[in-house]
Order: sequence, then C-alpha cells, then structure tokens
Amino acid sequence: MKDILIVIDMQRDFTTGALANPDAVAIVEGIREKIASFSGRVIFTRDTHTGNYLSTMEGSLLPVPHCIEGTEGHAIEPVLLSAAEENPRVTVEILDKPNFGAGTRLYEKICEGEAVGKIYFVGTCTDICVVSNALILKSLLPETPMAVYADLCAGLTREKHEAALSVMQSCQLEIL
Repeated sequence: MKDILIVIDMQRDFTTGALANPDAVAIVEGIREKIASFSGRVIFTRDTHTGNYLSTMEGSLLPVPHCIEGTEGHAIEPVLLSAAEENPRVTVEILDKPNFGAGTRLYEKICEGEAVGKIYFVGTCTDICVVSNALILKSLLPETPMAVYADLCAGLTREKHEAALSVMQSCQLEIL
C-alpha cells in the first residue's frame, strides 16, 4: 500500500501571478519540506484553462484569466516539482483539471496504481479547489483514510479557509 500526497493547484498564477495570494506563497516552503520527506505517490493537480476562459461560466464569475495552458502562470511552483523529482521515495504525477474539482479523473488516477494507504491533501485554495477535490474523493473512496494538512493549505481568506476545514472534518477527513 502506498500513501498519496495530492498537491492541489500550487501554480505560479496562485502564488505570484494573476490571482496571487500571499497565503499561498507562505505555504510553499512547508509543502516543499513535506514533499521532500514523503514516501509514496505525489500527484500535482493543475488548474488548466484555455484561451476561451472568459466565455466559460467560471470566467464569467471570476473574470481574471489564469492558469492558461502553456503560460508561465500554469506552471507548478518549480521548487515543489524539483523537491518531488529529487525525492527517490516518490513517484510524481501531474493531472490537469478544467475546473475546481478533478472529478472522476483524479479517482481513476488514484486507482491506476497499487492499493492506497492514506490520502493527504495540501495546496490552494482551501475553500474552492482543495475542498472540492477532497469531498469528491471521499465520496468515491469512503473507506480510504484521508487527511488535510491545515497549515499547508491556503484559502482566499482565513475565514473561508477555516470554514472549508470545518466542512471537510464534518465529512470525515482528518485535519492535521
């Protein structure tokens, strides 16, 4: 059985780019350390949009082009990807997702490998992408233990971060 660390949307546009968030910047080093010491599978999700982003429902509600495929903002924070690639105890996988939750695509990726021990979540935004992916996976894998590193997640605001953690805890995810 292998544990899985899912790193949600730790991309340039969420740290220093179009939707820069100082709280996301603040968790980069802690996530790097977690990846460097982890043993198992590390799955990076990437928020992934195309040039028609503003014509989508998400784009109409959040009219800030971000994480456009092929741009610098779409890239995973380089120190995080390097930490994973340099750790001989992990396998590195990347999953592009067209919206908040990766849906069954993440579930299928998880089920491709050997049996899963525990699934851990880190990343941004706690109140949108982290909570979406965590709840989707918990509903599809109800008997798999899952945990969220609260101090390695960043929300749009501290209040929204705390609210999302509360929801995930209510849905039987362990909050570390």
